[in-house]
Amino acid sequence: MRVIRVREVGPPQVLKIEEAAELAPGVGQVVVAVERAGVIYADTIVRSGRFPFPLPFVPGHEVAGTVTAVGPEVDSSLLGRRVVATTVGMSGGYAEQALAEAVNVHPVPDGLALEHAVAVFSAGAVAVGLLGAMPVSRGETVVVTAAAGRIGLLLVQLAKAAGATVIGAAGGPEKLAAARESGADAVVDYRTADWAGQVRELTGGGADLVLDAIGGDIGAQAFDALADGRGRLGVYGFTSGTWTAVDMPQLLRRGLTVAGPMGMIMTKTQAAQRADVEHALSAASAGQLIPRIHAAYLLEKAAQAHEDLEQRRTIGAIHLVVG
Repeated sequence: MRVIRVREVGPPQVLKIEEAAELAPGVGQVVVAVERAGVIYADTIVRSGRFPFPLPFVPGHEVAGTVTAVGPEVDSSLLGRRVVATTVGMSGGYAEQALAEAVNVHPVPDGLALEHAVAVFSAGAVAVGLLGAMPVSRGETVVVTAAAGRIGLLLVQLAKAAGATVIGAAGGPEKLAAARESGADAVVDYRTADWAGQVRELTGGGADLVLDAIGGDIGAQAFDALADGRGRLGVYGFTSGTWTAVDMPQLLRRGLTVAGPMGMIMTKTQAAQRADVEHALSAASAGQLIPRIHAAYLLEKAAQAHEDLEQRRTIGAIHLVVG
């Protein structure tokens, strides 16, 4: 089978296509014949060496396809099922076959396209989990940074469905338009120096909640966009390359709250995490949660997919087409 393998960390060009032996499932595992593989920002972090990972490896954490083999202690009814799954170990999703633990395999609801399922199952579960960890009440104002990203667009929809007034923060007119199309009541371009001031003006004093995936300067400005006395900042990423620095004296003086909701999501029980995935898939199947797919690249174009993602050329999810 064909795989993309990383033998040395570095720029996108280290993603090389190779031939590899077909996979066999171990205890509690399945083999998925991959049709679509999600390309996510975490993949670029590992590939570039910013997160330690043993070499060599096949990247890719999210796949959609058909179960072709099951290992011992796995329900045989999964055979032949259309599924989405998170991969295991060094056998990532940038390949014609991927291994997954059966507990991380989710049947795709009838009528839901595989490309939509893989775009929503993990990102949607994160969005559901974020709003579970940082609840928003009807009538509150929520700012979503990276609002045109694969998670951001879903967060906009979920926060709006919860009754919040949603402000999408993104960079450039196309991304701002995408946030509006997903339901944002207002948008601000965080490439402008005063975007936090714009949020404070739009909200009459500041946002109740900011969910930030960018960190760095944008994260610091998101902190400034919060309402004194009640504002909450949920930090769940650092796509800028640096984490948000928290000004503790300002935090105390202004009466703000800062939390790391991703840690809350990751420490939930396995059953609770599965419930978030099932919630996202069910909402997508019902047309209540609509992912946006920017582009689908052939497997051998994985380097181009990484480059486009890192250069912020994408809106929504991007995939590799495998099968």
